[in-house]
Amino acid sequence: MAVVGAFNGHAKMVDEVFGVETDTTIDGLVVRGENEADIDAAIQLYVKMEELHEAGHPLTEQLVRYLIDAVKSGDQEVVFKEFSPDIICVNAKGRPILSKTFGQKEYIKAIKDNDLTFAIGPAGTGKTYLAVAMAVKAFREHDVSRIILTRPAVEAGEKLGFLPGALQDKVDPYMRPLYDALNDLMGTDSYLKNMEKGLIEVSPLAYMRGRTLDDAFIILDEAQNATREQMKMFLTRIGFHAKAVVTGDITQIDLPPDRRSGLEEAADLLGKVEGIGTIRLTQRDVVRNPLVQRIIRAYEAAHNRKQNRRRG
Repeated sequence: MAVVGAFNGHAKMVDEVFGVETDTTIDGLVVRGENEADIDAAIQLYVKMEELHEAGHPLTEQLVRYLIDAVKSGDQEVVFKEFSPDIICVNAKGRPILSKTFGQKEYIKAIKDNDLTFAIGPAGTGKTYLAVAMAVKAFREHDVSRIILTRPAVEAGEKLGFLPGALQDKVDPYMRPLYDALNDLMGTDSYLKNMEKGLIEVSPLAYMRGRTLDDAFIILDEAQNATREQMKMFLTRIGFHAKAVVTGDITQIDLPPDRRSGLEEAADLLGKVEGIGTIRLTQRDVVRNPLVQRIIRAYEAAHNRKQNRRRG
């Protein structure tokens, strides 16, 4: 029942994608269809779903869609062999936080294995949330004594000066995704208590200048909007017994056209430096509404057509 899903929801997705018909019988599942390759693919998918279920992993709609996509794209050999959701930590409500795709699993491994990790990918791939989850995990286990989260306060087509209030009031909306992630993972009381003690800090990137960040888990979010000067400044803040994660989406750069993204440059320059890992997530790692995947694919297709016209 877990494999076919509530009201046969999972089976209906498989049937629609592969053009087969799945029936439940006393002896198990029966898959029928006109194309042998599609039948074999569906069976292979059900076997993997059963393995994950028996290993204790919940078969969510997102996970089933991800596995289906792996089969359709021909990547099932790698995904099926090496992917299983890993528990990163437990949030304030007791819900386990899992890596939900092979790309996310590699991302978590990169953070564990390196002092500095660049995570580049589209919206919805969990870049920020998983980095904060790893920071909370390290903080709870006393691997670091503080968490520092920062973002460049760059306007996405809007002007900070028109926002009401003092400087901190203007900047807070840009920090809101980081506040929300911390609140979800730690709980309001713990989050506020540690903020008051100075053990958790959320601030604009400009505030990092002149500091040395020791014994900390540091996250630079929305790094595609950091200039090369800001990026160099941030990377040279990393102190002893510190771990840093830099996340961003290079398709959503809000810098002026004449300014190159510091994230693009740093990923190119430092990709092979020892102790530094670079992970590139794709639309297949999107874990939001399936509509987000389709939107990203449409934009990528339009970008590719534009590039092809330029070459032509």
